This record gives sequence, C-alpha cells and structure tokens, in this order.
Amino acid sequence: MGGVTSSIAAKFAFFPPNPPSYTVISDELSAAGKFFMPEVTRRRDDVDVLKLRTRRGNEIIALYVKNPKASATLLYSHGNAADLGQMFELFVELSNRLRVNLMGYDYSGYGQSTGKPTESNTYADIDAVYACLKNQYGVKDEQLILYGQSVGSGPTVDLASRIPNLNGVVLHSPILSGLRVLYPVKRTFWFDIYKNIDKIGQVNCPVLVIHGTADEVVDWSHGKQLWELCNNRYEPVWLSGGGHCNLELYPDYIRYLKKFVSSLNKAKPPTSGSKSPTLDSDNQNKPLENGASGMFELNPDLPEASRNSLDSRLDKSKKLNKPEKSRMSTDLIDRFRRRKGLIW
Repeated sequence: MGGVTSSIAAKFAFFPPNPPSYTVISDELSAAGKFFMPEVTRRRDDVDVLKLRTRRGNEIIALYVKNPKASATLLYSHGNAADLGQMFELFVELSNRLRVNLMGYDYSGYGQSTGKPTESNTYADIDAVYACLKNQYGVKDEQLILYGQSVGSGPTVDLASRIPNLNGVVLHSPILSGLRVLYPVKRTFWFDIYKNIDKIGQVNCPVLVIHGTADEVVDWSHGKQLWELCNNRYEPVWLSGGGHCNLELYPDYIRYLKKFVSSLNKAKPPTSGSKSPTLDSDNQNKPLENGASGMFELNPDLPEASRNSLDSRLDKSKKLNKPEKSRMSTDLIDRFRRRKGLIW
C-alpha cells in the first residue's frame, strides 16, 4: 500500500521546476568544503548551502540564512512548483523582517536534490533538515518555528505532530489532505496523502494559519477547518481576495507574521490541549482587508513567473461563495485526468 500511496502523491502533488533554477558548486576557495549557488548566493558569509543525506538515501539541498539578531529559527517547507533558487529572495526578506535564522530546503527530486518527489521522501527530507538544525546549528525545539506553504504543510504538520516542545507553527494556504483538495470527502481513505486533518490535533504549540479567501487551488475552507482543529489556536489571518500564490504581497502577511514571532518570544507555549488567547477574537473569522500601510515589498528580482504558473495550470478561479460540491463536476474531473495532476 505504501508504494501505491507514494505513486498517488507523485501524480497528484508534485511539479518540480524543470529545469532547476540553480546549480550547486563546490567553493574551491574554502578549505571547509563549502558550497554555493552562483545564480543566487555567490559567496555570501550569511548563507550556508548544504547537502544533506536523508534516511531514504537521497541527497537534498538546503539553504541556511543567518541573522545576527535572530530570536528564533524558521524551517520553511515551500510550495509545489518552486525550488530554492526561486525562493531565495523571499527567504532573505523573511529572515531580515522577522529577525530569524531561516532554513529552507528542496524536496527529493526538486532543484538539485536527488531522488523522486514522494510523500514518504518529503517526510525523510524534513527530518534530515531538522536533524541538521539540531546537530550542526544547535537549535533547540523551543527555538524552532516550522513553516509549511501549501503542499509543504504536509511534512510540516507531520514533523510538528512528533515534536512536543516546538516554539510555533505557521501554515500558509495549507491542505486538509491531498484527496480533499479534489473532492469534499467526509472521511480519510488509506490512499489519501498528507493527512493533515488527522495529525493537526497532535500539534501542541501555537499555530498560525494564513489563507486567502479567493484561493482557487486550495479552498479557504481547508485553512479554516485546520485552524478550528488546532489545540493551541493563534489568531488566523484570512486575507480578503488573496489567491494561492500572492499572499506575501499583502501588508497583513508580514505584519501578522512579525506579531506571531514576537508573541512566541514573550511567552512559552501553553501546555498540551490548552487554547491560547488570540489577538482579536472578534476578527477570527473575518477576512482582513488589504491596507496601504506597512506594504511588504519583495525584491523586484524575485521570480514571480514560476509561482504564478500555479494559477496557469487551472482553467478558472473558484468564486469565493461557490459551493464545495461544485468541485465534483464531471468537467473538472475530466480535466484533472487529462492533466494527470493538480498543483498545490
């Protein structure tokens, strides 16, 4: 069954950029055997390029962005149709704005990581990165924030469910499960993938959920239901009109991320099963309007084209109030079969 499940995951979920947006070169000027990415990192002292071996025998590429004023470390699991070269500028922006060290990585089969992208491999990938943070950089669980975007919410929730003393978790446009992206099923089937809906209740630390109300790939209901199932709910961020690939451009995105990280620094996470107080209980289920102040302006060199390609694989955006059952339409299923995949 495991092989079948991995096959479904590879068919449904993974679209690594082809060709990869970067290369990895050994730094001949370094006696320590360091690596760099000539397309993005060059020989920067504040960025480590790593090759990590997973328990499944794959060699994955990771980036560690250092911040001298870091109060925590963020482990970022990116979305489906991106790799480290495309995510690099965002990683640097987040490290600077949030004052955190940031570790990002490419899943097996993405970028210059070896192997094939499967659900099981992504679990092994994030475990290898987590071990590196603990053993090489001395990061404690109480200092670690896990961040999962879209399909990256799968390995993020899985790891978070196994670590009792995490600092916090951020779920960005997360999925309830792979099958639930396609069909409004009411139960979990054995062949489903990334069963976040069944694992989120095992996460004890504060969880921030960020989702766009006009997400045409992963419906807003996924984020809302996951937030409702959290043991330790932090005030969610529902970005009014936000899609699947543009939430970083909203002012409230970085503002609430900074507020979340700041709150984690001020107090230890509550014990298992407790509900944390929110910033504004009246606004928990209200979408945030896009304001003009505090705009999070990304570096203009950030490659938005590839991230926008997520939208281009779908024919039409879902209307905000369109019934969930409409995703069961014959036309959508036929289109899905022809494409042999769906992007998260």
